Amino acid sequence: MTPEQAHFLLHEIYIPQIRQEHATTRRVIEAVPAERSDYKPDEKSMSAWQLACHIATTEMFFMSAVSNGVFNRADAALPEHIKTPAELSNWYAESHAKAVEKLAAIPAADLIKNISFAIFNFPAVQYPAMMLSHSTHHRGQLSAYLRPMGAKVPRIYGGSADDPIDFSKAQKQG
Repeated sequence: MTPEQAHFLLHEIYIPQIRQEHATTRRVIEAVPAERSDYKPDEKSMSAWQLACHIATTEMFFMSAVSNGVFNRADAALPEHIKTPAELSNWYAESHAKAVEKLAAIPAADLIKNISFAIFNFPAVQYPAMMLSHSTHHRGQLSAYLRPMGAKVPRIYGGSADDPIDFSKAQKQG
């Protein structure tokens, strides 16, 4: 892969997708009832709070690694004062915007440099795709927790039973 191809992938494919998925993930995090955030469907499962935090911090972890050329667990640290889904959503919004801005500023040549992470050793530009898959997977888990917690499931890839699409408005706007 050339630096130009990597730049195209990042700027034309991944960053727009990262921004769109971020908005969806925020809606799911915000739907978690603070008073029920300790919910988990099984003892082996993460709680809703743990899952929401995992999604948000892991995105910072991946984007920082690509921007810095190295994975560093400290880049995924959630500030200790964050205690509720609303606070997490606000932190996630602010941190995400800064991380995407930094990601967009990476020189094209750096996007094809390999970065080691766990068992992987990929060019930097491959990690945003891995991050998107990871977040989508865990967001699906978290969204499945919502109804048993007494919450409503927001739109994800189209309407939900709790947040349907009003096609009459969509057709008028189209």
